[in-house]
Amino acid sequence: MFAELNELLNASPERPEQGKLTLLRDTKTDGSFLVHHFLSFYLKAGCKVCFVALLQSFSHYNIIAQKLGVSLTAAKERGQLVFLEGLKSCFDVFFGEEQHVGQTNPLQFVSKDGSNLKTMYEFVRTSLMASGSDSWKCPVLLVDDLSVLLSLGVRPVDVLDFIHYCRVAVCSQLKGNIVVLVHSNDDSEDEENELVVNSLCHQSNLILWAEGLATGFCKDVHGQLKIIQKGSSELKAEKNLLRIYQYKIQDKNVTFFARGMSAAVL
Repeated sequence: MFAELNELLNASPERPEQGKLTLLRDTKTDGSFLVHHFLSFYLKAGCKVCFVALLQSFSHYNIIAQKLGVSLTAAKERGQLVFLEGLKSCFDVFFGEEQHVGQTNPLQFVSKDGSNLKTMYEFVRTSLMASGSDSWKCPVLLVDDLSVLLSLGVRPVDVLDFIHYCRVAVCSQLKGNIVVLVHSNDDSEDEENELVVNSLCHQSNLILWAEGLATGFCKDVHGQLKIIQKGSSELKAEKNLLRIYQYKIQDKNVTFFARGMSAAVL
């Protein structure tokens, strides 16, 4: 389905990059198709994936993954996918569902002051720690989406601390990757959300920014995607690489093309 996007990113399932933070950002459009791409990409690549799904249910992601040729149920059963269903975890916290002995709800913070994400960090770290029987490639943390934490009352500094500690554990220590989705709006009055977005933009190695069209709805062009690849911090002269494409989302495919080159125009 996303072969075109893999080509644009020069990404190969046989040799996925390691130690990278990828930011998925959307403005005036739904960038969730990027989440589904990276989820299916890393599972097909044989990576161990911890998916912190704060926005939708497991069945939602599984239905879409099946269209991409991936079974999340099978991935969970073989230990490749660790899935944190945020909606269910919040329900368990609010309505007092008991955890198994020795387990702590990763979203326990919603019942307290809403600022301590240590339990969620520990969930991520232990989920991706390699065991003797693991034969998976690099570990991956996928978060959909980070803006939900702010809606739950988490302070921006604590969200950024969570990402910082995850980067140390996943990217530096385990040589894995992190992919997070966050919503943004140029004219938004939500200063906390924009603070998180701007901070993550500075930290990320790769930014995929999906934007709605300035001209409004179009049946042949659903939006544009900015791909920003950061230059190496070691080579200060190396500049960031910016590429812009327009795209159209279909049932089992996403088509990318240069601006003004859609089938409707040509």
